[in-house]
Amino acid sequence: MGDGARENEVRTGGKGERLAEWADGRLGVYSLVRAKTRRVFPDHWSFMLGEICLYSFIIIMVTGVYLTLYFHPSMETVEYQGSYAPLRGQLVSEAFNSTMHISFEVRGGLLIRQAHHWAALVFVAAMLVHMMRVFFTGAFRKPRELNWLFGFSLLILGMFAGLTGYDLPDDLLSGTGLAVVNGTILSIPIVGTYLSMFLFGGEFPGNDLVARFHTIHVLLIPAVMVGLLVAHLILVLYHRHTQNPGPGRSNKNVVGLPLRVRAVKSVGFLFLVCGVILVMAAVAQINPVWLYGPYRADQVSAGSQPDWYMGVADGLLRVMPGWEITFWGHTLALDNLIPLLVGVGLFLAMGAYPFIESWVTGDDREQHLLDRPRNRPVRTALGVAWISFYLVALIGAANDIIAIRFHVSVNAVTWAVRIGLFLVPLAAYVMTKRWALGLQRRDRDKVLHGRETGIIKRLPHGEFVEVHEPLSQEQLHVLTQHEQYEPIGPCPFVNGGGPDTGSRLTQRLRARVSRSLYGEGTQIIKPTEQEYKEITSGHRR
Repeated sequence: MGDGARENEVRTGGKGERLAEWADGRLGVYSLVRAKTRRVFPDHWSFMLGEICLYSFIIIMVTGVYLTLYFHPSMETVEYQGSYAPLRGQLVSEAFNSTMHISFEVRGGLLIRQAHHWAALVFVAAMLVHMMRVFFTGAFRKPRELNWLFGFSLLILGMFAGLTGYDLPDDLLSGTGLAVVNGTILSIPIVGTYLSMFLFGGEFPGNDLVARFHTIHVLLIPAVMVGLLVAHLILVLYHRHTQNPGPGRSNKNVVGLPLRVRAVKSVGFLFLVCGVILVMAAVAQINPVWLYGPYRADQVSAGSQPDWYMGVADGLLRVMPGWEITFWGHTLALDNLIPLLVGVGLFLAMGAYPFIESWVTGDDREQHLLDRPRNRPVRTALGVAWISFYLVALIGAANDIIAIRFHVSVNAVTWAVRIGLFLVPLAAYVMTKRWALGLQRRDRDKVLHGRETGIIKRLPHGEFVEVHEPLSQEQLHVLTQHEQYEPIGPCPFVNGGGPDTGSRLTQRLRARVSRSLYGEGTQIIKPTEQEYKEITSGHRR
């Protein structure tokens, strides 16, 4: 290339640069990316929970594509002739046969299978913990209510994706779980029978179950989840990230790391999550279908439990008494219907709470600063009670294993879980609320009297006192920056807004809920500026 040609290319730009300018002039991609790269992201460990969800979902998608290449979603009967000798010669479904082929004949198949399963467990766990972080810190408030619904939907879809994938191998353990699912569906009044026939393609177990679950698991649910995940991330960028309270932080700014630095750390965290999941898949066996054998409708796998996120449903089913009622010639199987309604209500309560709190407070302002959980005692106590109910039900899902391991009666374990479902959440609520109020009271004392130093001095008249060190302005800001709502009365006025025009019944209900959240005994009044000045104006000991 001559000197003139080089000068001309430098003047007009290379081909790549001209292509980028052409695309930017029509799509505005460069301008958009340049604007977004100026964003700042808070640097706190709790925000990594969302990244664990994203990275484990990526692992699920990648390993799922690999497994789809070898899996045959069919319930047609074939004779197993694989390398696992104990099952050789038995009649199995093509789904089970292909699962055995992936586990024993495909290079790296068992590792990928187990990584797929472990990643699904990690994804649901990270989603639940991430949502609890959002709940306890109030990150669901305006303008993020829609994002809360997206996250809630991802959690539910992740659970059903795990359920449908768990049943694809057509082994005895998954078939036992499907029998429980079928019984629960049949307990739904009027439409239960039709739903069961549609899902299984006839009488349970049917012939189309694996093919239908495969379509749902591979196409339908992942497509919806990808759409929700993209919408969730777009809203996170649009509303910008929440941040913990601190000096220099407000609803109008974000203090943290630049996007470039945050991106590099995120890439490293991606490799770390992938590495941990692959190590788990390599050293911890999960779902060994060759030990369970193929599904037989006349057999039940002893000691069977579903994956942990479905344990709450299984636990409620196990501890529910065998109640049935008959009216108008129809039988209602309450032993299946009531656990179904309780489980659905448990998750719907979590999904609806942000809108209930917004309705009670009437606060229509945008909130970008997070709450300290101690400053919202009732909300925090409700969240802990929700988790405790979930954990007790999860224990109920293992009542037979607990009875065998600890050599106790399974009836004793079942009754303990039944009682615990009522008492444990109540005790957790009371203890958490008192704990949060105690922390608030300690914060108030620290603001007014300073930090205890442990240094004891003797005054001239003989009295012994402990020296208190004044708090810095940054510490005072963190302890006093939160806003405390006032409970609304019978004719409520929303915080910062006009009167409520709803019916009297709605007003009474709203006032009652408001008193339960922010009334007497639900928060310690934080010190005012006048109180602080009066105490600190004298001689501090």
